Amino acid sequence: MNSFDKIQAREGGLKRQLTARQMTMIALGGAIGTGLFLGSKFAIGFAGPSVIISYAIGGLIALLLVGCLSEMTVAHSTSGSFGAYAEHYVSPLAGFLVKYMYWSCIVLAVGTEVTAIGEYMKLWFPDVPALLWVVLFSAVLIAVNAMNVKAFGTLEYWFSTIKVFAIVAFIVLGAYIVFGSHRPETGLQNYAADGGFFPHGLSGTWFAVIVSIFSYLSIEMIAVAAGEAKDPAAAVKKAFRTTIVRLLLFYIVTLAFILAIAPVGQILAGGSPFVTVMQNVGIPYADSLLNFVVIIAALSAMNSQLYISTRMMFSLSRGGDAPSLFGRVRANGAPVNALILSTAGIAVATVVYAMFPETAFTFMMAISMFGAMFTWLMIFVTHWFFRRSAKRSGTELAFKVPFFPLGTLLGTGLMAAILLSTLATEAFGMTLVFGIPFVALVTAMYFVVKRRQRTTGSPDGPEKDGTDENAAVATGRP
Repeated sequence: MNSFDKIQAREGGLKRQLTARQMTMIALGGAIGTGLFLGSKFAIGFAGPSVIISYAIGGLIALLLVGCLSEMTVAHSTSGSFGAYAEHYVSPLAGFLVKYMYWSCIVLAVGTEVTAIGEYMKLWFPDVPALLWVVLFSAVLIAVNAMNVKAFGTLEYWFSTIKVFAIVAFIVLGAYIVFGSHRPETGLQNYAADGGFFPHGLSGTWFAVIVSIFSYLSIEMIAVAAGEAKDPAAAVKKAFRTTIVRLLLFYIVTLAFILAIAPVGQILAGGSPFVTVMQNVGIPYADSLLNFVVIIAALSAMNSQLYISTRMMFSLSRGGDAPSLFGRVRANGAPVNALILSTAGIAVATVVYAMFPETAFTFMMAISMFGAMFTWLMIFVTHWFFRRSAKRSGTELAFKVPFFPLGTLLGTGLMAAILLSTLATEAFGMTLVFGIPFVALVTAMYFVVKRRQRTTGSPDGPEKDGTDENAAVATGRP
């Protein structure tokens, strides 16, 4: 048994119940969230109409990333995913860093989403405390994730379907307004209004790429979900070939229509760009329609983030890098202890929101972005080592994407540049200020954990006990 076979063996016990159709919709819906419906206004503020280029660059990075992940996932499908790949192909420290950085940022993102939902509900129920919605929606989604992966997959499938339907409907509406309604105030001339196509120069276009990356985040979830797919290789290949093209079309075409229908100044003066467009064309209840879609998007993101963070903590525990109780699974295949720990972000977000209601969302988004962008950077680095290992061993990969090593190097360089660029923007200036000390802290934690393991002689994985009927299988011990 090689070292990666050992990783897969120790992460056993989860149920393979996700279908290829669910996997495709999960990947597609995972990257259609509040980053598009609300964050696009923020990006337009940086770049103006050239935000189309910004999202194209972000989409290119996402395409390269999914290609790298797909190669590695077809070769090794496990819930530890890119954390396990970094552990095996780069170093145990790299795997430890990726798993803990990603888990931390996703846990915080869960809290960010549920905090936002509380705000969105105020449109319909202004007198109901936001905390009530936080507790209600959190309880429902935690219960779903505690059932089994099939329940998660079914709910996420329908969340994603609603989001995709909303985007397609908006594109059809936009096409009619721009090309069929003969409205003189709509069209390409709006790209030249309010400062032109590049109102803040190329630097503004580049800074908007940072926001676009936030919008595409969660597309990597497909690799984590592959660990519980019925046919992971087929599901990942299908998701790669269909999802990224649709995402690029959805984002770029949608933004192109928004900017052709409403001038930049009008978009920035309003709320969501989608509401601004629908109000422009006289669609009644535009704010309520969008509010419904945004709440679905936020619930979908929260559902996915609970799932991912739970599996990452499960992988950490099964690798001996977190207490063994978080590696236990119930008979239905749900790692409930890891799920309970991963809900910590909800509590943190609630406290932060209560203390700093005006700045909580921006603060938590910025610091959670570091972990996500660090993970994307490490996925590209890991892919380099993965390909080098395959070449040295003479392994013929079952699935390969073109343009290696150019694509991997380009993705690495772009992600490094984006991380450094956060220092030059006020909105994301705290990203590296928070992130670098956190990397140092997690690195120190790694050496403490490994020293304890050497001292106590603890095994590489959770100890077997009577509470987990799958522990013997998962750890490879009788």
